[in-house]
Amino acid sequence: MHAPGIWGILVIAVVVVLLFGRGKISGMMGEVASGIKAFQKGMRDEETKPAERVTTSAEVDAREVDRSKDA
Repeated sequence: MHAPGIWGILVIAVVVVLLFGRGKISGMMGEVASGIKAFQKGMRDEETKPAERVTTSAEVDAREVDRSKDA
């Protein structure tokens, strides 16, 4: 098998432009770019958020003991 020549690539490009249109291709690329930017922003926001505190079972038990002493 051989690689497509310049004429083959040109024919494929013309078919793609006819099927999708120039506006649709640029619109798709714009949507891809905005998706990548939103992903990067989400990753940055996740890094700057403080981690939520995880309550352990020992802390829960300690609270229950404190409540029973107060009653």
